[in-house]
Amino acid sequence: MKKKYNWGILAPGKIAHRFTDGLKLLDNANLYAVGSRNLGRARDFAGQYGYEKYYGSYEELAEDPDLEVVYVASPHSHHMEHTLLCLNAGKSVICEKAFGINSSEVEAMIEAAGNNRLFLMEALWPPFQPSYRKATGILNSGKAGAVITVRSHFAFKPPYEPEKRLYNPDLGGGTLLDIGIYPVIDALTFLGVPDDIKAIATFAETGVDDSNNMIFSYDNGKSANLFSSIKTEAGIGTDIFCENGNLYLNRMRDGTQKLRVEINGQKPEEVFFNPESRGFNFEAREVMKCLDLGKMESDVVPLSFSLDLIKTLDRIRKISGIRYAGKE
Repeated sequence: MKKKYNWGILAPGKIAHRFTDGLKLLDNANLYAVGSRNLGRARDFAGQYGYEKYYGSYEELAEDPDLEVVYVASPHSHHMEHTLLCLNAGKSVICEKAFGINSSEVEAMIEAAGNNRLFLMEALWPPFQPSYRKATGILNSGKAGAVITVRSHFAFKPPYEPEKRLYNPDLGGGTLLDIGIYPVIDALTFLGVPDDIKAIATFAETGVDDSNNMIFSYDNGKSANLFSSIKTEAGIGTDIFCENGNLYLNRMRDGTQKLRVEINGQKPEEVFFNPESRGFNFEAREVMKCLDLGKMESDVVPLSFSLDLIKTLDRIRKISGIRYAGKE
């Protein structure tokens, strides 16, 4: 019989609703507790989904003796603080991306997980999705040959709300850590850490980056062209150009996914995916699988990948002149 884990939600915002929808699909996940700085908000969230307990502070949530694993869903600017709070209280953690504001924060989080002998994972959506996993399988099979170039973009045009997280520099706002991280994930996954980076950002009135153009170069001649923006409705897509064919990944904001595969000399194939709960259940399932096995990190999103990711984001930030309030 599978062990059932008591889950907690730290910061019941928009993304926490989606993650909870995923948890509800898993029979070994118990919706246990919600923590918010606003007791009424925690109570409303708990009542909506059927969580057993709710707290008006993150500290009370972390100290609950029966809580086992926490999903940290606060803004980027507070990820390290809240992850350390939970780890030091003896709870395993899956923390929403970006893991931290910079590599020093992520290193501190990883160190705390090791010191406490607890599981820690960055909640990266793409590696668990069926379209992504199928594309990775095709590439690993060698059918398409070696990857030559990756071209990836994530762009949409939200309302201009300077007080909200996306435009707020105090909360780590801007495109890079919110949506630019996805094209960077693709480049690291399919090509590895770049040898050289060029990046140009433009900035909103609040000072956050509202678009970012990035070029990754590799000493072996490979490259990646990446783009993130909240100035245009360009959508979400990744093109992977290979020696013997090309793969085209697309997804919509509702989580539906499409993969088009064009192998030289073969009929093109298109596969569509529409996972339940936008596929957030896959991340939670991986956490509990690792806990069942006594593992402290995931093989799908190892801590080494998260460290490579944040270090690459640091490089981009420095080159393009992006700054976060109080953070270097």
